[in-house]
Amino acid sequence: MVAEVVLDRPAALNALSTSLAAELARVCGELAADPDVLAVVLAGQGERAFCVGADLKERAAMTHADFMRQRPVFRAAFRGLLDLPQPAVAAVHGFALGGGCELALCCDLIVADETAVFGLPETTVGLVPGGGGTQLTLRRLGPGLAADLVLTGRQLAAAEAARIGLADRVVPAGQAQVAAVELALQIAANSPVAVRAAKQAIRLGGGVSLAAGLELEDAAWRTAVGSADRREGIAAFTEHRKPRWQGS
Repeated sequence: MVAEVVLDRPAALNALSTSLAAELARVCGELAADPDVLAVVLAGQGERAFCVGADLKERAAMTHADFMRQRPVFRAAFRGLLDLPQPAVAAVHGFALGGGCELALCCDLIVADETAVFGLPETTVGLVPGGGGTQLTLRRLGPGLAADLVLTGRQLAAAEAARIGLADRVVPAGQAQVAAVELALQIAANSPVAVRAAKQAIRLGGGVSLAAGLELEDAAWRTAVGSADRREGIAAFTEHRKPRWQGS
């Protein structure tokens, strides 16, 4: 099963309020524990935005103490998405700014339609990206491009995002969620054991040496090769049929 999570504050361009962040963290926790969920798609409601980041109207009245109370709620939301054992695909249309861009970066794959606009404008309002933006752009794009995006706060369209590697696929306007679901279904058709182990190796390998990364890959291989899924996969191949995955 592919689970679709939709940010549903279209009137606020799906801005992250404290309550929406808490709900996202809760949902991610439930999905992570559900063995029937094989992949997750994250999308935004409405025509104008995937998510424009933190709700600045809510924050306008917040004290420093309020910011400190909100911080762990937001961290839990981003961490919940980032730590999903299942592959996650972001379906981005319209604006994906600040925390919205970071939500997309927390996913394993980003499918953007031609209307998508990405940006990390936190420095333009006296803040620093706090949902993983500095570290996830560094790992996706390298230090130069990460500095370019974070320090300038500039916005970039879907075509440039794809060219530099911020977006993985670009599709026609209005097709981001459909394409993301199709991609998630393609992933979900594969062995759940192998997919989860491979995801972990990719995620954990991003910040280590090649030698250490190869050890992570070996651990993932050993997990998969000892599974019922491996036995079923090879049997299905030799018998010219679709595999019936055990997920174990």
